Amino acid sequence: MKKNYNLRIAIDSPAAAGAGTVAKSISKFYNLFYLDTGKIYRYIAYLSLKFPKKFNNRFLKTKIKKLKISDLNNKNLLSNEIGIEASIISKNKKIRKLVHQFQINFAYKPPKKYNGSCLDGRDITYKIIPDADFKFFITADVKVRAKRRFKELKYLNKNISYAEVLKSIKKRDKSDYNRKISPLKKTKDSVLINTTNLSKRACFLKIKNIIDRKIKK
Repeated sequence: MKKNYNLRIAIDSPAAAGAGTVAKSISKFYNLFYLDTGKIYRYIAYLSLKFPKKFNNRFLKTKIKKLKISDLNNKNLLSNEIGIEASIISKNKKIRKLVHQFQINFAYKPPKKYNGSCLDGRDITYKIIPDADFKFFITADVKVRAKRRFKELKYLNKNISYAEVLKSIKKRDKSDYNRKISPLKKTKDSVLINTTNLSKRACFLKIKNIIDRKIKK
């Protein structure tokens, strides 16, 4: 990679398509600051469920202002209940405005030790980093995505059935694709990556080859 190359990568995807896994690998390889924007909404959902009486705009502003990336690594954020609540919360204009600025700051002003940033979410390619150097839309068959999420939840000892996870994923898709504010969609300039039959390694190499062809010219 060119020295001091300020690389910006934007990734959009439906739930459990594998975007987070490949985004982390790509970020590590190119030394990019990685932000899973979906976890911000999960964090807010967690706060709304844990502090229902305190949860208001003022409370949220304070929490977002003090938010650290390490706060997003809480395993409790991966629960199905949090995911459903996050999907509802993400439709709130005031909340999206707060989160939007947080995302913009990290996308365009990552810590100096990094060569750029890599963000994944639902509206990154057209709302957060519309001028990204690379844009990807990562997807997979809904049943495959449900199986992945089910395995993830079972690993965390969550008591849930595959049928419940599949129903939840379908509900999330409907909400994400059809919401009026920043819906999930593939932009014309985004490269489509279907991970249904791809291993984690194969997906990583496919994206790496696309990036390398440009930055090594």
